[in-house]
Amino acid sequence: MPVSRKKHAISKFPLRLMPSVRRVAESFSEKEGVSLNQFINVAVAEKLAHLQHDEWLARRPKANQALINRALDIIGRPTGNSVDEFDKIPSSYRTSRRSSSARTTTARH
Repeated sequence: MPVSRKKHAISKFPLRLMPSVRRVAESFSEKEGVSLNQFINVAVAEKLAHLQHDEWLARRPKANQALINRALDIIGRPTGNSVDEFDKIPSSYRTSRRSSSARTTTARH
């Protein structure tokens, strides 16, 4: 039985770039060691990924105080594991942010 291979049609799209944009794109594609076509494909893919991420951020549920408090409670739970030496905060460390006791107090109100 013969195996059929699917052919992927590569669409051609005439793209008109301003001469100054084309020169810069050609320069960067040469630096990257890729064709201008490949450079433009990657640039468009990156832009689309950015736009999709922005849409995802707009659709995702916004944090509210209840979710923040729940997350802080989870983070603040003791694990029963001892702290590794390299994870310990030096006694000389001073933070400009609120202290953990202020965070705990704030989180419970």
